[in-house]
Amino acid sequence: MPRYNIIRAQRNAKKIGVVVKPSTRKGKKLDVFSKDGKKLTSIGDVNYYDFTVTRDKKRQAAYQARFAKTRNKVGTPSYYADRILWR
Repeated sequence: MPRYNIIRAQRNAKKIGVVVKPSTRKGKKLDVFSKDGKKLTSIGDVNYYDFTVTRDKKRQAAYQARFAKTRNKVGTPSYYADRILWR
């Protein structure tokens, strides 16, 4: 079973105006790019499932509580992970 759903991740990325591709960085799921192709960050640990696969509301709430301080700061990796992998 894959650790993330690329279709859901791409759909979520489109909503916030970025593009995602499988990561070239070891241990990460996705690389996030701006519309002009500039790499912004890498997100997601390949060893863990996320909401795009599990659809588990309890895990989603736990993730959001864990990253409450940084997940709303635009431009941070946790912002992109929250919007792309956990919605």
